[in-house]
Amino acid sequence: MTIHHDKMAYGRIAPLREEAGEAELTAMAQALSETKEEKPMREYDRMIAGELYNPSEPELVALRTRARKLFKRYNDTTEDEQEERQKLLHELFGSHGQFIYCEPPLRFDYGIHTHVGDCFFSNFNFVVLDVAPVNIGKQCFIGPNVSLVTPVHPLVAEDRIMRSTPDGGKMDYEYAKPITIGDNVWLASNVVVCGGVTIGDNTVIGAGSVVTRDIPANVLAAGNPCRVIRPITEKDRLPIPRR
Repeated sequence: MTIHHDKMAYGRIAPLREEAGEAELTAMAQALSETKEEKPMREYDRMIAGELYNPSEPELVALRTRARKLFKRYNDTTEDEQEERQKLLHELFGSHGQFIYCEPPLRFDYGIHTHVGDCFFSNFNFVVLDVAPVNIGKQCFIGPNVSLVTPVHPLVAEDRIMRSTPDGGKMDYEYAKPITIGDNVWLASNVVVCGGVTIGDNTVIGAGSVVTRDIPANVLAAGNPCRVIRPITEKDRLPIPRR
């Protein structure tokens, strides 16, 4: 066995050789080497880390199936089943604050990767493809037909195409980028927020916008691609009683 000349360790080598034979030292070195070997990365971990991953992996399929069963049950509830709705939302979201209300129908990829703060409201047809984490602050309003989409497919067609799996199935490679939405944000109807985007506190995104880049705090932004139109100022205040 070769032992590197390490000044800090050198004084310990001789006594170690006296106490243990060469075979034992080799076994010890082998054990140390094995502990340093990294375990193969789960597809789930690759997905959360924003790396290319295989979405057809059984663990991921099971998690998506769980979410689909939950939101199917939620979407089938009626107005007089508010307690059941709250229970299902608690199971769907990764975490949530006090008072959340979502008009059915809604849809998630995983649900557990979506986190919302206090006083969250979403209108009809809220879609969250939370392959990467989606973090939404407190007092956020989501208009009808809003989509938050974190997945990204490769641009090159050859990289993007479906591939065959050993069991005869099909899969493709994709990756994802997180979405972060600050406090007091209003996303108006038919807004699409793409992966990798951060929207600052108190901002309003106008109807029909496609948000492909970060939007700062305290502004009105709209368009495709979404861009800042102007700051929100004291002139925008309405005569609403303050509590």
